[in-house]
Amino acid sequence: MTIAEEKVVAVIMVGGPTKGTRFRPLSLNIPKPLFPLAGYPMVHHPISACKRIPNLAQIYLIGFYEEREFSLYVSSISNELKVPVRYLREDKPHGSAGGIYNFRDLIMEEDPSHIFLLNCDVCSSFPLPEMLEAHKRYGGIGTILVVKVSAESANQFGELVSDPVTNELLHYTEKPETFVSDRINCGVYVFTPDIFTAIQGVSTQRKDRANLRRVSSFEAMQLDTRNIPTDYVRLDQDILSPLAGKKQLYIYETTHFWEQIKTPGMSLKCSVLYLSQFRHTTPHLLATGDGTKSAAIIGDVYIHPSAKVHPTAKIGPGVSISANARIGPGARLISCIILDGVEIKENAVVIHAIVGWKSSIGKWARVQASGDYNAKLGVTILAANLVPMVNPGESVSVEDEVVVVNSIVLPHKTLNVGVQDEILL
Repeated sequence: MTIAEEKVVAVIMVGGPTKGTRFRPLSLNIPKPLFPLAGYPMVHHPISACKRIPNLAQIYLIGFYEEREFSLYVSSISNELKVPVRYLREDKPHGSAGGIYNFRDLIMEEDPSHIFLLNCDVCSSFPLPEMLEAHKRYGGIGTILVVKVSAESANQFGELVSDPVTNELLHYTEKPETFVSDRINCGVYVFTPDIFTAIQGVSTQRKDRANLRRVSSFEAMQLDTRNIPTDYVRLDQDILSPLAGKKQLYIYETTHFWEQIKTPGMSLKCSVLYLSQFRHTTPHLLATGDGTKSAAIIGDVYIHPSAKVHPTAKIGPGVSISANARIGPGARLISCIILDGVEIKENAVVIHAIVGWKSSIGKWARVQASGDYNAKLGVTILAANLVPMVNPGESVSVEDEVVVVNSIVLPHKTLNVGVQDEILL
């Protein structure tokens, strides 16, 4: 196989209903990977990044959601990018490595020379072509994207130690109790097909140990080994840790932005990060305006073509406005996500907030928060059902002159008095 003929396949792990509770209430009515960030579904950003990989033949999404929940999106994105995108539904949890092994025959149909593996809930510039080039120089079976973080936050992730000259992965530990390194695993990888042999080896060893335990009643009592199915293989503990220091795995460090999208607050932060990236990658997606014939636009702002924004409104920075939204005269929007069909009336203010589908914010009302993306109530959320036209009362309505601060408001609510630091169920 010549270099020109080499094919690359990308796999994006999208999770499913068995996880993701921290993302509620935003994931109550829509799969988390389809929640819009910077005007596009969360999963759209890693998919678009994969499009930049040379000789990309196929993109697979693997998760637990029902196929019907992804069918429309998969069809539209395949047509848009001119790259086949296919959703594969897992029948049961197989682990982060077992998940791709379960679909190894499909993944290897194109006989790829390399396989990218990405987690959907990662926000990054995704330097995938650069990773691939580095991986080819290193050799080995895999290269991991890593980033430097603060020593205080490192233990929330997989910490690793690498050779400063060769970039070989020397040591890997998942969420250690004591500090190991300020370099962490970003959840983005490129592998050769040999990764499947490594995963199979773990599964085989586990089966062998299970057979031995049948003759050892003491060993059969050990919960840490007894409860893991033989086909459940974790990428971090079962593959990365054992292969570290064996000249099999290497790292590629990024100095660009990287975040995990685990909570609603982080979704807003990541939306702002992607908007800032548009400035360099796809500036035509960003809105412009000087407040004369169109609204005054400050910084990076996305406005869907079907949205109606009054020329006297002032929008930005860090704002995304989805389809059919209506922004009234004198409205002021800063660092927020405005979802489909939202109405924001004249002189209303929205700062550090996510306004759910079909919700309404009255005249001179304020919906705001502190902007602490890691705090539980650091972003104000007006949650609403995705299709509230079935019952208009399912959206959230903030009446004229009402102030909502640092609060989460679930559907079926009309707020006629101010609220602060509350979760309204």
